[in-house]
Amino acid sequence: MIETPSLVDQYCHGVLRTELGLGTFEARLARADGPPAPGTTLFDTQTGFAVRRWCPPLLDLEPHCPPARYLARRRELGVLEAGRRLLRGSGVTAYLVDTGLTDDLTHPAELAATAAADAREIVRLELLAEQVADTSGTVEGFLANLAESVHGAAANAVAFASVAPTRLGHALVPDPPDAGEVRGAAGRWLAGRKVGGELRDPVLLRHLLWIALASGRPLQLHTGPVPPVDFIRTTTGLGTDLVLLHGYPQHRQIARLTAAHPHVYADCGTALLHTGARAATVLAETLELAPFGKLLYSSGARALPELHLVAARLFQEALTRVLGGWVAEGAWSLGDAQRVAGMLAAGNAKRVYGL
Repeated sequence: MIETPSLVDQYCHGVLRTELGLGTFEARLARADGPPAPGTTLFDTQTGFAVRRWCPPLLDLEPHCPPARYLARRRELGVLEAGRRLLRGSGVTAYLVDTGLTDDLTHPAELAATAAADAREIVRLELLAEQVADTSGTVEGFLANLAESVHGAAANAVAFASVAPTRLGHALVPDPPDAGEVRGAAGRWLAGRKVGGELRDPVLLRHLLWIALASGRPLQLHTGPVPPVDFIRTTTGLGTDLVLLHGYPQHRQIARLTAAHPHVYADCGTALLHTGARAATVLAETLELAPFGKLLYSSGARALPELHLVAARLFQEALTRVLGGWVAEGAWSLGDAQRVAGMLAAGNAKRVYGL
């Protein structure tokens, strides 16, 4: 048995404070662009089956119980008690929480109290810029306030996160924009923007990335289908670590990037939440290419405490199956397997984020 006595969840979100019915629970359960097929539900996914496997026992039910029975028991206990049981059963001792979603989710301090764990904030750059724009009247004021806000956030945040690679894809130019480009882009964006409008201007997104890089805090990048290879090359040697998020199904390409660039790390947990019973295969494929010191556990969970628990259990089970299998075959010693498991579960995150 490969033991992971504690986990650091290096990228997640808070949980909802409200009770959920079957439909609203399902909508939060699986990432789907449309409704389920007729006669099925979104519980008919790898994530849904994993929830039914791991969560019911913590609510005093048998594994694999029907979704309706599970949700009825969840309502009996209440959202606070159910959340407390699920989060405290995950084995996570520290959460790094991206607060950049507009959903009504618990803040890091609330999550920490419910889970009886530590929690630190990850600041989402785009939301920060949007909030600054809401309170800045001029281009000059916006740009000055933006720089001040990013550097001020760096004093308390454990990291920054950006969705620029997913919003721009191949259009993400790796070099920093010059001052004239930034002023022009800011003027156009502010002039055409309504309060609360999303930041999608490519020049301002690049500008944000480079302000964050200058802060020295680790920068988490949502990679999407197009990993930002040119940006990675351009930032080599600057002294700021990049952590690539949500790389699946490009996880092998992401793993190669961690091997090729000393400042690049990768999330190895989020993919496991969505692959369920196939999680061990995905983990093994990632470990074929990535140095073991470059991979960090995370759940990527949002809204449902079930997702925090399931991600942790799938990760722990995948470690046991993959590393334990190599020990059983004689390819690895048990001591080495335990050491690598500890690195992936918590040690690498503690080093990268200075925890």
